[in-house]
Amino acid sequence: MLVFGAGRDLARTVRTHLFCVSPNHSGSTFLRRALATSGATWNLRREGQLAAGFVEPSRAVPGYPRSHKFWALHPGVLQAMADPAHYDWPRTRKAWYFQAYARRPCASVFVVRSPRFVYQLPMLAQHFENAKFLLMVRNPYAAAEGFCRAFRREYGDEETAGVGDGLGSLEACAAMHVANCLAQQRANQDEFIGHRGVFFTYEAMCAEPERVAADIQRLVPPLADLQLRQRLAVKGRAPKMLGDMNSRQIARLSGKQIAAMNAVFRPRRGLLAHFGYELMTAPTS
Repeated sequence: MLVFGAGRDLARTVRTHLFCVSPNHSGSTFLRRALATSGATWNLRREGQLAAGFVEPSRAVPGYPRSHKFWALHPGVLQAMADPAHYDWPRTRKAWYFQAYARRPCASVFVVRSPRFVYQLPMLAQHFENAKFLLMVRNPYAAAEGFCRAFRREYGDEETAGVGDGLGSLEACAAMHVANCLAQQRANQDEFIGHRGVFFTYEAMCAEPERVAADIQRLVPPLADLQLRQRLAVKGRAPKMLGDMNSRQIARLSGKQIAAMNAVFRPRRGLLAHFGYELMTAPTS
């Protein structure tokens, strides 16, 4: 039976704010769902920036993309997202607390997931008591494929679909978004890994869930009951056991799509290598 934050004093109950931070389509939905099965966590049903009452920059910012998924393409949007004047964190925290749910009223870890927080860690560290961070990345080709498939499902099968900035194709836009997020995540590693955060890849979470869970538990000891190797429903689909979906997603990419992504990834091969990823060879037929 669940308990809810409405009518409860979470300001007295919560001792740790745990933020799941990864680019879109990188596996953080499963991670957040797994964390929600712990008796130590308060959770939101939606991403943090989608919860009612979240205060963020207006979409009237010049250059705001047609799709909310491609916010990391546009310098004007990123500048607005990094400006503390656009936020009211005490009001946002109050709204989050009101909507939260937990398995036990004594839960002490408040969990929030949002891809956009890749660019907002300093603000979160400043405004939330005992802020901790789970930083994750995923194979950039698989992440970009997820972007493209979700975009086409929402807007139709269009090449640029208004997201372009001269990049020429939806695949190049997705690759640039992922690359920008990876660059920022590398900077986040330098500043926040240690007593404030742990880093792992989607691939490691799938292949070694017990090790990754142990790393998370060392960072946040109340999560002693955390289990990553379990069957969970993600994004409205039937419950499935944790498993690496990279091969299936990458297999959907044509040679032309991989070539478009490589036009973005090739000059950034050092960034990919930092996270253990390599450039793919686009098939010629």
